Amino acid sequence: MARTWREKALSVSIHYGAGRAEAEDIAQDVMLRLWQMHQELERFQSVEAIVSLMARHMLRNHQRRKPTEALTEAVAVSLTTSPHEELVDKENSQWLSARLQQLPTTQRTLLYLRQVERRSHDEIATLLGIEPTSVSTLLARARHTLLEEIKQRNKQ
Repeated sequence: MARTWREKALSVSIHYGAGRAEAEDIAQDVMLRLWQMHQELERFQSVEAIVSLMARHMLRNHQRRKPTEALTEAVAVSLTTSPHEELVDKENSQWLSARLQQLPTTQRTLLYLRQVERRSHDEIATLLGIEPTSVSTLLARARHTLLEEIKQRNKQ
């Protein structure tokens, strides 16, 4: 019976996506679990059904423990966009970087602190030694300047 149950655990594991080595590990774990509960097996109508269920659950647990591979932004973009869209995005990014560099230093610094570092107006004011109302005004000017540049670019 043990050979039959082991083969059942192997086939179920492989059926649900395990590789051969992983399926062997799962079959081994199922057999150990069955041995631990060998005195209780008589109460089940179908031990094969229990073996199948154990194999599926153990496979799921094995897969949960595996570290997931994160997609890098570049891979994610390449999966969802065409080469033309990637080129347009790259050109837009370069254009925006160039425009940001053309802003006055204070406005560029304010935008960086607010948009990238997510600092509050009060924190920015403290860091730069200016009034919080000046932070709001300078940020509005910087954003307005960039907006006008974008409008001009889109007209062309």
